[in-house]
Amino acid sequence: MSYSYATEREKVFTEDGQVMFLKIRDKARSLIEQAGAVTAGNLMVTGDGWTALACMDRLVELGELVEVPNPVSKWGQHRIFVRPQR
Repeated sequence: MSYSYATEREKVFTEDGQVMFLKIRDKARSLIEQAGAVTAGNLMVTGDGWTALACMDRLVELGELVEVPNPVSKWGQHRIFVRPQR
């Protein structure tokens, strides 16, 4: 079984999912401020990895993060994110 945002998305809106979402959002902001970009692997927090990926996809959906194509790897933990240009 592989990751599917459509399947995992609902977990983001649970109590635990919202706590994870906010931790990931705050960590992404901090790491992007320091380095200009962040990989999904660096945003993983304690808990279900698929829910963490769903939180990241939700941040992309909301325009908080922009995913940059990774020409070297298609693995989920190697996804690259930057801040949107506003």
